Amino acid sequence: MTNSTTRFSNRVENYIKYRPSYPPEVLETLVHECGLNTNSVVADIGSGTGIFTKVLLPKAQQVFAVEPNDAMRAAAENMLQDEPGFVSVNGTSENTTLPNDSVDFITAAQAFHWFNIEECKKEFQRIGKPGAWTTIIWNERRIDSSPFLRGYESLLQKYGTDYAQVNHTRFDVAAIAKFFDPQPFELQTFENRQLFDYAGLEGRLLSSSYTPDAGAPHYAEMLRALKVLFDATQNNGTVSFDYDTTLYYGQL
Repeated sequence: MTNSTTRFSNRVENYIKYRPSYPPEVLETLVHECGLNTNSVVADIGSGTGIFTKVLLPKAQQVFAVEPNDAMRAAAENMLQDEPGFVSVNGTSENTTLPNDSVDFITAAQAFHWFNIEECKKEFQRIGKPGAWTTIIWNERRIDSSPFLRGYESLLQKYGTDYAQVNHTRFDVAAIAKFFDPQPFELQTFENRQLFDYAGLEGRLLSSSYTPDAGAPHYAEMLRALKVLFDATQNNGTVSFDYDTTLYYGQL
């Protein structure tokens, strides 16, 4: 995407507060199936505000958090600068700036859909040690499992500025298989969930780069529609964001 590096710059505060982390089964899989351990060096590509970097740090020796967006990278540095093993890197998926054969794991959490796939595969192969694991992770919001989630998806379809174009679900299993080809890969899926009151729900919506900015056409209309949806579907003052967390992992 032409503006993928900068499009989250004005959404960092909401991103930090309202984006989900990842279920513990993700890390358990990397430990038990791929051998992640306290001697491992990890490159977390498109690390953003450091959500998955934070998950990785207790189980790794070093995590290079590679992020091109200045505001998001600064947020991660602010949160994680005192964590042993944390290294912030101004780089992209196609040019991480890391040395050849330098990492045991490459992770991309909620970021792979922004990458130039052919170029990043070359870069991952360059920086990965022999036998390095590549893991691709998404929290995939369920869109049809409750009245709230159906209504929320309709709201995005109506008010999202380029929702269809940047929706990561266009990367299906076939697309991931093409990325790993000719090597095999594994897929595991886990449940994840967030509960929001209305303020949290609004923050979660506004953390998405495809929603209108404040003052833009349809911004106020979108928030009014969100409040109507919340009031109609809330249970004891909250609504549930339900996710399927998908984890793809293999060796390139």
